[in-house]
Amino acid sequence: MSSVLVVGGTSGIGREFARMRAERGDEVVLTGRDPHRSDTVAKEFGARGLALDLSRPREIAGALAGVGRVDHLVLAGIERDHNRVTEYDIDAALHLVTLKLVGYTEVVHTLRTRLHDDSAIVLFGGQAKERPYPGATTVATVNAGVTGLVHSLAVELAPIRVNAIHPGIVGDSPNWRSKPEEVLAGLRAQTPTGRLATMADVADAVDFLLRNRAVNGVGLNTDGGWLLG
Repeated sequence: MSSVLVVGGTSGIGREFARMRAERGDEVVLTGRDPHRSDTVAKEFGARGLALDLSRPREIAGALAGVGRVDHLVLAGIERDHNRVTEYDIDAALHLVTLKLVGYTEVVHTLRTRLHDDSAIVLFGGQAKERPYPGATTVATVNAGVTGLVHSLAVELAPIRVNAIHPGIVGDSPNWRSKPEEVLAGLRAQTPTGRLATMADVADAVDFLLRNRAVNGVGLNTDGGWLLG
């Protein structure tokens, strides 16, 4: 049995991964910004819920004070941001940069003494860094920063392994499943596998990164080859 902490585990892929590991018999702690929601979601599959807001990094140490040894750490907390350089929202940009780059790093800093040589960490990035779109000014920048952060942490924390997952379009995720069918059909047509990634696909890829001891310092795309289009 492994001890697993999923930061951002109350919805989407983070929740899917937390559920998968809890059902496997691991000891799972998940976090979300709202304490009631975190507790409610965690109880659905026998995990433990904590309140933690990545965008308020000075409060992270206190929020994680009750967490013990961590074998596997997944930093899945994300927010979607639409920010154009021609109409730049500084507050929104600062929020996202703080949440992902400062918040992720502070979680690792806080847990440093509770990690051990065989621990593994996975950070969530995204493919906007490779294929930006109008409005991705901050998202593309931050997800590129995740790559730099992974490389830095893998060196500094060695022999602890640190990797990133970069999901593509996840067809059954909360963000995509409500899209019109013609939109999803067009995206499937652009994907070499002819299907969109699922939350289960991405959760399985995260599990691979955590468990395979030869994989370190990499960013794994899970998109069915969409970036090749």
